[in-house]
Order: sequence, then structure tokens, then C-alpha cells
Amino acid sequence: MQSRVSSIPALRLERFKNLQRLCLRQNAISTIELPDSAAATLEELELYDNLISHIKGLDNFTQLKSLDLSYNKIKHIKRVDHLKKLEYLYFVQNKISKIEGLEGLSNLKYLELGANRIREIAGLETLTALEQLWLGQNKISELKGLSTLTNLRTLSIQANRITSLDGLESVPQLQELYISDNLLTSLEPLHHTPNLSILDVQNNPLASLKGVGALKHLENLWASNCKLESFDELERELKDKEELDEIYLEGNPLQKANEVLYRNKVRLALPQVSKIDACESQIPFLTLSSLVD
Repeated sequence: MQSRVSSIPALRLERFKNLQRLCLRQNAISTIELPDSAAATLEELELYDNLISHIKGLDNFTQLKSLDLSYNKIKHIKRVDHLKKLEYLYFVQNKISKIEGLEGLSNLKYLELGANRIREIAGLETLTALEQLWLGQNKISELKGLSTLTNLRTLSIQANRITSLDGLESVPQLQELYISDNLLTSLEPLHHTPNLSILDVQNNPLASLKGVGALKHLENLWASNCKLESFDELERELKDKEELDEIYLEGNPLQKANEVLYRNKVRLALPQVSKIDACESQIPFLTLSSLVD
């Protein structure tokens, strides 16, 4: 519903006796005023892109499994810790500076806090069922506060201030890591996360892939716009990765130095890869002499 609704009571939602999902995206709602009659059945509530600055009015809505308060004006996470059945919680693009008020959400599987003002990973200790954590576009400088998240499979921390992968040892079960647009200079701590299948390190000042060799199940590597120069290292770290299917290396010195032969050289170094820089990898008939620099 996108008709600039400003008042939830004006919708007379009490008419709906078995309301399970309510989407009021892109309106002008500033206060959450839901009818108590919906508390027993409402499982999904989406208030994306409104004018909400305070989380109030959800005291009785303990059946909620999904709550989306993205693109609002919220500064503090409050009054959601009683929603014990929550599995999905979204706070994208608010004004949150601290992860707090989530104690007891032991069924939460997905937490999205991207595009806020968060400086450190904290306050997640009780979220033992969490599988996906999205923290992109914040001000985080360290990977910490993750040790109790034993079910975490996806960590997205793009566009922050991360200088080191130290801290990954606390989440060895991780399968997807999105850490592009940071300040990484080394990938060596990746030996702590041998189960990674997706690794996104684009737009980091990385001159080496050392550390990626430990990722036996790697399927996708996104490393565009780094400082990688060596095809020999590319082959050494990745040739034995039988599951590797897709790789992005555009914008690196090894691509810029010889754009004509670059794709063919990658294909010869990594014959198992089927997609290079979003293009299907097909190598024409070549002689080895044609690939000599």
C-alpha cells in the first residue's frame, strides 16, 4: 500500500479478523498504532520507508515473525526484545549508532542493520540462532562480538572501516563473507573459515590472494579493483578449487596490464571457472606462444 497513509487507525484494520501480513511501505506513518484484535494472528509487519522515530505499540504482537522498520528515523532499538518468535528483523537506513535491545530474540535468523551509524559489533550475544548478519555501510573497524553466533552462515560488512580479518576465528562455520569497500591488506586469516563458498573482497587495497588457498569449497570470488598483479599467484591459490565457478578480477593490475589477453590467461590458469567478470568464460583456439607477455 503506497498512498501516503499517515494514520494506521484510519485504515480500520479491525475489520480483518485473520490478519497475518501487513505491508504499509512508503507512507507517512510516524506512530505504530495497530488494533489489538490483530495481535493474535499478525506474523509479518512491514513499515519500510515511513516517518517512525520511536518503536512503540508492539507490546501485544508477540506472534510476529518478521518486522521491517527500514528507512525510518529510528535512533535506538527498543521494545522488540519481547517478540520471541521473530525470525527476520530489518533496520536498514535509520540513525542507529548502537546494537542494543535484542536480548532474548533466540529465534532470530536474519538481522539487517545496514546503512546506519554503528561503530562496533556488540549486543548480539543471545542471538544464537542467527544465520545472516548484514552490517554494510556503517563505521565498524573490527570483527568482534561474533563468538556466540555459532549458526552464522552469512556475514556482510561491506563499506565499513575494516583493516583486518582478525576475528574470523570466532565464526569458523561461515559460508559467505561480503567485505568489499574496506581497508584490507591481507587475506591470510581466511584459514579460520575453510567453509566459505562466497568471498567478496572487491575494492580493498589487496596485493595478494595468500590465504584464499585454504578455502576448499570456494565457488565465487569477487576481487575486482584490488591491487592483484600475479597470474602465478592466482593459479597457485585457486587452481585446486574444483568448485570455483565464478571470479571477478576486473580493475586489477593483472587485468589492466594486458586487457586483450587477460581473460584468456585467467581461463588457462583456472580452467574450472565458467564465468569471468560476469561473462561466460570461453577460450578460443590459442597457441601457448600467443599468451607470452
